[in-house]
Amino acid sequence: MHIEIRHEGFSAWEILAHYEAQRAEEMHGNFGATAVFVGTMRDFNEGDDVSVMTLEHYPGMTEGYLARICEEAELRWQIQDSLIIHRVGDVRPADAIVLVAAWSAHRADAFDASRYLMEELKSRAPFWKKEQLNHGDERWVEKNTPDPGAERLGKEMKNKKKGM
Repeated sequence: MHIEIRHEGFSAWEILAHYEAQRAEEMHGNFGATAVFVGTMRDFNEGDDVSVMTLEHYPGMTEGYLARICEEAELRWQIQDSLIIHRVGDVRPADAIVLVAAWSAHRADAFDASRYLMEELKSRAPFWKKEQLNHGDERWVEKNTPDPGAERLGKEMKNKKKGM
């Protein structure tokens, strides 16, 4: 598991290549699937044009939340590794904000774990977002709405544990 909060921009694909190269010996032949999600900033939200978004976090606490989410994913799915990189500071449209990856022997575990990591990050990790609108106003972004796919996934996991 690797968690990192970054103040500067990043290339998700360079990070993934570098991370896999660093872990090549340890992970060699252990995984058959890698599921990746990269979130980027949009230039609009709630019907308004957005020029800049400032992301804030609580150092130490945020990383702790992300570590717990990764540990939970490791308990629910058979994954060999997970990675979360998240931006803070000023972000502009098309900039990468978040990178989530999960490695597993099989695609289903990799897909489900990476989706879980992303959805839990969005709903539980202490990040705050302030948008600068093109017409000059600023506003704090309200809590994200839950993803209906994540709710379905949660129900499927409960049923799987019950042996249904």
